[in-house]
Amino acid sequence: MHSSNHIVKFADDPTVVGLISKNNESAYIKELQRLTAWCRANNLSLNVEKTKEMVVNFSRVQSDHSLLFLAGSPVDIVKSTKLLGVHLVENFT
Repeated sequence: MHSSNHIVKFADDPTVVGLISKNNESAYIKELQRLTAWCRANNLSLNVEKTKEMVVNFSRVQSDHSLLFLAGSPVDIVKSTKLLGVHLVENFT
């Protein structure tokens, strides 16, 4: 696992948290590919329809975030989500 990524596991809901610096998403993408391969190797399936991505950008310069694909399907980008009972919003208001 790359030091800028963390996987939080609770029951059957893994959460991948990745720090993307200087628009370099490669470590984050590799982590997701490793997670997908691990699930496949252990006969687990990721429900892409229930998979969401939330982008939190603390940079002064806003940049485009490339669309994420899992198992050939695009992952929805959301502005808020609920994680372990806590509601998170992309700007933390």
